[in-house]
Amino acid sequence: MPEVRCSVSNCTYWAQGGACVADKILVEIDAHANKDFSSETGEIGDGVHKDYAKNSAATMCNTFKQKSK
Repeated sequence: MPEVRCSVSNCTYWAQGGACVADKILVEIDAHANKDFSSETGEIGDGVHKDYAKNSAATMCNTFKQKSK
């Protein structure tokens, strides 16, 4: 499993040293920052919708890197 880092120390899944110990990770675009994902059918990250981000500044993921076309 890849190493996932987190700087939000008051998150349930934050572990010593800034490690994220969640079983699943959801990365979203900034436009969905206030969306309530608990009301969607399915589980987090199951591909319910697809979005497009031009760069990491448009996401809530500092490690975002656009795929080659």
